[in-house]
Amino acid sequence: MLSVELHAHSELSYDGRDPVELLLEQAEAVGLDALAVTDHDEIDASLEAAAMAAEYDLVGIPGMEISSAAGHVLALGIEELVPAGLNYDETLDRIRSLGGIAVIPHPFQTSRHGVAAHISRDQLAAADAIEVYNSRLFTGRANRQAERFAGARGLPMTAGSDAHIAEMVGQAVTEVDAYHRSAEGILDAVAEGRTSVVGKRTPWFISVQQFGGGVRRRIASMLPWR
Repeated sequence: MLSVELHAHSELSYDGRDPVELLLEQAEAVGLDALAVTDHDEIDASLEAAAMAAEYDLVGIPGMEISSAAGHVLALGIEELVPAGLNYDETLDRIRSLGGIAVIPHPFQTSRHGVAAHISRDQLAAADAIEVYNSRLFTGRANRQAERFAGARGLPMTAGSDAHIAEMVGQAVTEVDAYHRSAEGILDAVAEGRTSVVGKRTPWFISVQQFGGGVRRRIASMLPWR
């Protein structure tokens, strides 16, 4: 059984803070087996982290968090950029054509670009897995709704810290019953539903700090002299 962080952001995300080295160090320090860096609409840092992961005794899983027209979709196991703005179905098709799997993060959190408000339940069920525990929560209601949906449909379940600073990597992990310790082995197990979720809430004040820092960095990145 492997402990895997499937949802974390580096400084390449508009709302991320830290370089991949710090994310890898944290993942190693808290005893994880694997890490996926999933930046918003960027993949270069994830590829860098995946290439460096073995130095930290980790399995590196390349991927990204795509801003589809319906909301956010995690693409895991891809090594090419999937463009933002495609419709939901095309986004899933593009991920699979690149050999990856599509995991839907925080699907019922509308304020954080969850897709459920914009697609049918059958479309949501077409994903390869559903993130049923996202550590950045305030009430837990959306997580419970995601878990009920995935359970009723027999869909694989994952967890993710959705870390935007290195210290939060490992707050929520997916325990994966993989047949071998590799990115392919882990993602095969996720797609086949050989998972369980373990997580704790990101402290509210850290969530606020992450949100505020993301807003400031996003505004700064849009300034004309950047």
